[in-house]
Amino acid sequence: MKTEHQETPEYVKMSMAAALTLGFKDGRFYRNAKLRCINLLLVYSGGCSAKCAYCGLAGKRISKPENERFIRVAWPVYPFEDILEKMKICQYKFNRICISMVTRKNASQDVIYLIDRIKALIDKPVSVLICPTVTTIPDLISFKESGADKVGIAVDAATAELFDKYRGNGVGGPHQWKTYWETYKRALEIFGINNAGVHLIAGLGETEKEMCEAVQKAHSFGGNTHLFSFYPEIGSQLELHQPPPIGQYRRIQLARYLIDKDMAKAADFEFDDFGRIRAYGVPSNILSEIIHSGLPFMTSGCIGNDGNVACNRPYANFPPPNIRNYPFNVPFRDG
Repeated sequence: MKTEHQETPEYVKMSMAAALTLGFKDGRFYRNAKLRCINLLLVYSGGCSAKCAYCGLAGKRISKPENERFIRVAWPVYPFEDILEKMKICQYKFNRICISMVTRKNASQDVIYLIDRIKALIDKPVSVLICPTVTTIPDLISFKESGADKVGIAVDAATAELFDKYRGNGVGGPHQWKTYWETYKRALEIFGINNAGVHLIAGLGETEKEMCEAVQKAHSFGGNTHLFSFYPEIGSQLELHQPPPIGQYRRIQLARYLIDKDMAKAADFEFDDFGRIRAYGVPSNILSEIIHSGLPFMTSGCIGNDGNVACNRPYANFPPPNIRNYPFNVPFRDG
């Protein structure tokens, strides 16, 4: 569907998983997975003004706008009122709604409008994935007053150097490492402990040690980490960049789980000369039990009213059968 003159707040993009769940698209999920969060994305005819090297929505992408992908799949555009009607009918299918911003000056006001409309009609918690570059502290307060209960901040890169290389000066982009972390800390003050989270992408060139330190930093401030494995977006500047080896990602997933569950700290870990994790500082019998539970390898994200992860984004992180973030809990048998 073309996006010319189809702009937020009258129109929004919806993840392909959400479109399937609400009946806008036909199809089913691999291994009968179920989506628990309706993910919405702001849309503007001018696109996103950021230039992040790994993002399919970046203003500096190589491909044409109609071919753009975000988190591996297309995001079709629908009238927001149609989506509201579908969500009212299908409330039993999901536990949360998430609105994702793009880098545009008027994005925050549009988010407030969308939250107000959703909360007036649908009894589900609402998250906002914010863009600190265009989000002020009064905006955060307004998001909460309108009814949002959680926010996410997509820092993505584990170090200041990688952030600047792929999101800031290295690509002529507007984002700043300091702004993102300061906004995260203020979001925790406004929304409360554990009601803000940091998105991090493994495989942008950081060491495992650096990623563990970023996860620990996010948790030490009072929030948690929503972890992704890098996947090359077609048309992005990093479309030829390779994802991290599965072993590397599994080690980081386990580290993230231990840190966010207060079972260990990054300072307890042992690393080799290449920054790879050698030990977690957890007794081997306990570590084995945690690994075989499969829980560390599930998608990490905002929870629903039932206390379980709602934003499970089935297969958005990597195409099946090579599952990296599991949208369901199974005993871990992968490599």
